[in-house]
Formats: sequence, structure tokens, C-alpha cells
Amino acid sequence: MSDAYVVGDPDGLSPLLVALRDAVARELHAQLALRGERIELADLPEVSYQVTLRVDETLRSILSRPHPHRM
Repeated sequence: MSDAYVVGDPDGLSPLLVALRDAVARELHAQLALRGERIELADLPEVSYQVTLRVDETLRSILSRPHPHRM
């Protein structure tokens, strides 16, 4: 899936918040594709769980990168 839908000004968000926004958007896009463009109320716990996993994956990736100010 392309990130082409995320373009333009990031609205003053920090790089971390941009990464989280993009992760949530990608997961919601995937969930909608899996569910025929519709998320039923009964599916919200599973969708929320999948979004949480995507956010966790994103945070772990960001936090595991070497940072020049961390010693």
C-alpha cells in the first residue's frame, strides 16, 4: 500500500505523531479493505486491537533506532 494519501503539511505534528498517525491510517485502511469498506460495531474491539499492534510496532521501531542525543 502506498503512503500517497498522506501528503502535504503535517499540521505541525512532531515526527513521532506523524509516524503514529500514518500507522493508524495504514491499519484502518487495511481493516476496511478486509471488511468490505465497512467496520461493524461488533468488529471495533478487533479493529482497535489491530491498530494498537500497529502503533506498538511503530513505537518499537522508532525507539530502537540509534539517536544521536541518547548516551
